[in-house]
Amino acid sequence: MVRIIFYRAKCIGCNACVEAAPERWRISKTDGKSNLIGGKEKKGIYHARLSDDEYEANSIAAQHCPVNIIKVEKV
Repeated sequence: MVRIIFYRAKCIGCNACVEAAPERWRISKTDGKSNLIGGKEKKGIYHARLSDDEYEANSIAAQHCPVNIIKVEKV
């Protein structure tokens, strides 16, 4: 099991996460920030639990995020 934690308010909409893991990330047409597909929001922080096969792509997304607001960890 993999957990993603995403601090959306600090997103600058650079699209790096979408390029790394397009099945899990999408840029919002409303405000230009990324959306974590399947994420649940709690107090402005988005969380998602994924299968292990999504770990690598989302780890790359986290590494390429220039504002370091994506955390990916195995649980």
